[in-house]
This record gives sequence, structure tokens and C-alpha cells, in this order.
Amino acid sequence: MEFRFIHFYPDLMSLYGSYANAAALRRYLERLGHTVSVEAVRPGETSRLSGADFLFMGAGTERAARAAMEDFARFGAEVRAAAEDGTAILFAGTAMELLGERITEADGVSYGGIGLGGFSTAHSTRRVTGDVYGYTDLYPEAVVGFVNKCGITTGVDTPLLARLSMGFGNEKDCGPEGFHRKNVFASELTGPLLVKNPKMLAAVAAAMYARRGMAPPEDPPKDPWAEQGYAVTAEQLRRRSAQ
Repeated sequence: MEFRFIHFYPDLMSLYGSYANAAALRRYLERLGHTVSVEAVRPGETSRLSGADFLFMGAGTERAARAAMEDFARFGAEVRAAAEDGTAILFAGTAMELLGERITEADGVSYGGIGLGGFSTAHSTRRVTGDVYGYTDLYPEAVVGFVNKCGITTGVDTPLLARLSMGFGNEKDCGPEGFHRKNVFASELTGPLLVKNPKMLAAVAAAMYARRGMAPPEDPPKDPWAEQGYAVTAEQLRRRSAQ
């Protein structure tokens, strides 16, 4: 089976190595015997989103995200339609903000997102950094990551992480984090998210299978290094969150 990825702005939006989210998902599917094609979309380039199995945009600086949005606005209707159709979508880091209604920068300048979610983000001169340890409703294991942002996101009604035991969420300490609707996964967590969380990687892959009307593999491939890295990080953060 062939899966088709669309990677928006790989040069502009690839902070913190977030391109590795798409690379990890591709490797996961290839180990299952599938063929994966990845189409990079850069500013000014055209792309056919219909029929794509996975849409991805990584993290960027606040300035890069604004530049990306100037071009990405033309894809808004198509991305919203893809989300409604059940296409798997992952927007990491500041890319998550572009899915909302509006972004307001620290100097007061604001610009619109594509309106896939009803949330808005306001930037400030205060940057929030730190480890995150929390839980999603998708599976019982904890989610780990690192946040480095200066935005407060309000109005998210369906977060990806329902609760945090440690770290800053969308708008407060230990509050919900990210955005999730149907097969749309969005989070400000870096790591990268799918590299540090094998279960989240499997959840995104399962969403792709579900859209094809197929069940995910009963015995999916495991990456021993990723599993071990997750186990060590999760245990360390669990202990810190309990202090």
C-alpha cells in the first residue's frame, strides 16, 4: 500500500528537528511494508491535498510562522475539508497556532489562522520553557515533551492532552495542552513529539489506517531505542512531577 505525505514548508518550519516527526512516521509505515511518498510544499508552490494521507507542518520561530501563514492561508479551505474527511494531520510547535482563528504578536500586530479550531493565540515577551508530563485520552501511557513558547492559546475545546501533571499547557501550568479533533493532532510540545512518544506515533498511524477503512496492525513494529528512550524520560518526569 502507498501512503502520500504533504510536508508544508520544510525549510521555514523545521525548528527543534520537528521534521523528524514525519521521518519517524514514514519509517514506521515502511517497516510495515508500505511505500511512502513525501511531497514538500514551499511558499508559492502548488499541491493537490485531496487524496493525501497525512498533512504535516513543523515548528518555527514566531517570525517564521507568520511568514508561513502568509502563504498557507490559500490552503485553508482544503485543509479544513481534509480534516473533516478524516485525513491524518499533525501540526507541531508554533504550527498549531496557525490552525486557530487568530494570532496576536507581542507588538499587538495580529493575523488570522485558517479557522480549523476556534482558538486564538496571544504572544508576549515572556517565554515559557520546561519539560511536560501529561495524559491524552487516546491511550493510558503518559505523554512526554518539552515546551518552548511565548504564546498563550485560549479557546481550545478538545485538547490533545487532557491533563498535565507537570509543565505549561495551552494557557496555564498543568492545564490541557494541544488540540485534537477527529484525526487532527496538534501540540506545541517539541521532542519531536512522535519520536519521544512511540504510542502517539502509533496513534497517528492508526488514524491513517482508519481513514482507509483498515484496522491497524496487531503487532506493529517497535523501535527498541525509541521505547527505551521513552521509558527513561517518562520515569524521570514521573518522579519529578510527584515531588
